[in-house]
Amino acid sequence: MSAAPACAHHGPAAVETAAARYARIRQHTEALIEGLSAEDCQVQSMPDASPVKWHLAHTTWFFETFILEAALRDYRPHDPAYRVLFNSYYVGVGERHPRPQRGVLSRPSLQEVLAYRQAVDRRMGELLLGPSPQPWLDLVELGLQHEQQHQELILTDLKHHFACNPLQPAWRPPPAARPLACRQAPGRVRIEAGLHEIGHAGPGFAFDNEQPRHRVWLDAYELATRLVTQGEYQRFIDDGGYERPELWLSEGWDVCRRDGWRAPLYWQDDGTHYTLHGRRPRFEDEPVCHVSYYEADAYARWVGARLPTEAEWEVAARGQAAEPGALLRDAAACHPRPATGSGLAQLYGDCWEWTASAYLPYPGFRPASGAVGEYNGKFMINQMVLRGGSCATPSDHIRPSYRNFFPAHARWQFSGIRLAWSA
Repeated sequence: MSAAPACAHHGPAAVETAAARYARIRQHTEALIEGLSAEDCQVQSMPDASPVKWHLAHTTWFFETFILEAALRDYRPHDPAYRVLFNSYYVGVGERHPRPQRGVLSRPSLQEVLAYRQAVDRRMGELLLGPSPQPWLDLVELGLQHEQQHQELILTDLKHHFACNPLQPAWRPPPAARPLACRQAPGRVRIEAGLHEIGHAGPGFAFDNEQPRHRVWLDAYELATRLVTQGEYQRFIDDGGYERPELWLSEGWDVCRRDGWRAPLYWQDDGTHYTLHGRRPRFEDEPVCHVSYYEADAYARWVGARLPTEAEWEVAARGQAAEPGALLRDAAACHPRPATGSGLAQLYGDCWEWTASAYLPYPGFRPASGAVGEYNGKFMINQMVLRGGSCATPSDHIRPSYRNFFPAHARWQFSGIRLAWSA
C-alpha cells in the first residue's frame, strides 16, 4: 500500500518467535486467495492497483532480495528475472517492470509464483531457526509488516477488479447478520488546549515515518464520536453536494468534473453498492466508505465542520486500544459496520480516516540508509495522511501513531470521514 515501511526499530514481540510469526503472516496472505482462480489473480483493473499474483510475488521478492541474498553466501536467486518483474519502486536495487503493466505478466503462472513463495519460505525458515539470526530480525519484522500492508492491498485491489466485472462476483459470502443499527446523531468529544507529544514511543515496531516523537501545540477542539454514515452522506448528495463548486477545493472540483463523480466509489443508482461480499443494499447506519480526500473535505465544509489534523486524531486516540467491536480484518467481515457503544467509536478499523494533514516528515526525520530507505521519505509530497486502519487492516498491524498516506483523489481504499470542530 502507499504507507510503506522504511526502517524497523524493534524486533518482533517476545511472545512469538520470529519463525512462528513469519509462518503465520505468510500463511495469512495465502489464505486470502482461497477460492480465487488463476484468472482472478491476474487482473489489473487500473494502474493504481496490482494483480493479486503480483502482490504474492512482490512480498516474496522482499525477503529474497533484502534478507536471503544478503544473509546467505550460497544463496542463488530463485529466478533472476524476478528481480526486475517484482521490484516495486526500489531504484537502488535496479530496473523495475512498469507498474501500469503488471497485468500483462501472464508468466510466471500463479502456480509458479506459489512455488516461488514456498522456496523462499523454506530458506527463510532455515535462517530463522539457525544459531544467529539476530542481525536479520529487524529486517524480517520490516518484511512482515510490509506483507501485512500488501494483505490489505490484495483485498482493496481485488475489490476494484471484481467491481469492474459485469458479473460483480463475491470474494466471500456475506456475514450471517448485521449488528444493531446506530441511528443516533453523532456526539462530540472535547480535547482541551495543550502541549502534546505525538509519534511512536516504543516498545514495539514502528515505520520510520512515525518518528521521531515530538511536541505539538493544539488549541481546544472537538472530535465526532463516530464516522459519517451513508445516510448522512446521501443527504449531502441530495443537497447537490457534487454540483456546488463553493464546497470543493479547486483541484478537487476539477477531478470531480473530469471523472464524473456523483457518489462514492461503488455506489449504484438503485440504492445498492458493490462490496467484497457482492452487490448488496446500502444501509443508512453504515459508515460511508471509498471517498477521496476531496469528497471528505467537501462534506465537512457542507456540514459546517472540518477534518481533524493527524495530531488531533492521535492525541484523541492515545491510550485507547482497539475497542472490542472494532472491525479490523481478523473479524473476517471486510465491510464497515455501524458504530456501537458510547464515547469515541470506530477509531480503529472500519474505515481509514482522512485527516487535514499533508504527508510530510516529522521534525528531525531521517530515512534509513540503503535501498530500503526509499520506502517512505521519497513519497513525502502530494499525499494526505489517513489514520486508524480499516476493515481490511490486520488487527496486529495498527497503532495510534500509524501514518497511512494516499493522493487526495484516491478512492479505492477503505477511506471514510470523521468530523472535527475548532472549539
